[in-house]
Amino acid sequence: MGYHRAGFEVVGVDIKPQPHYPFEFVQADAMTIPWKALGKRFDAIHASPPCQDHVRAPGAAKKHGTGWLLSATREKLEASGLPWVIENVPGAPMQAHYKLCGCMFGLTRLKRQRWFETSWRGFDLVCSCNHFERPISVTGNGTPTDTWKVYGSVSLADARRAMGIDWMSRRELSQAIPPDYALFIGMILMEHLK
Repeated sequence: MGYHRAGFEVVGVDIKPQPHYPFEFVQADAMTIPWKALGKRFDAIHASPPCQDHVRAPGAAKKHGTGWLLSATREKLEASGLPWVIENVPGAPMQAHYKLCGCMFGLTRLKRQRWFETSWRGFDLVCSCNHFERPISVTGNGTPTDTWKVYGSVSLADARRAMGIDWMSRRELSQAIPPDYALFIGMILMEHLK
């Protein structure tokens, strides 16, 4: 949604169905699909490889054997010759050109830092993380035990408000990037393309 708001025509690709995805969607393995086969000329690519193997928080999700996808995704993106963005969690093995958190965008309750590596080697933007309201975290399919201990129970309505997303299920929210983050990156990417 953020890239759409920045002026991009968006096409999503995921190996799993995404019934609430609001734009054109192709169900496919992003690692094997020939992007040109989608019938469009793309100006840029954004990738969000699975993060579970990179989470370093206490009580984090069990490793799921997908950590290798981050470097494999970077190789595929570099081979494309297009400008690209990779998003992942703090601690992932990547260059964090941009470090974003909800408090930077008026999402004052959202404590959800995400890192963005870019082909144009942006600069490190470090958030101050000034959460003026009691922050919440949107992770997992419910409220994970360790998150619950810190933040308390987080309702679906609270999670949607905190993320600035009103159309997703709880499971989808846990994997999403707040639109404001993608809008920020999208505006920088649009300038880079010009």
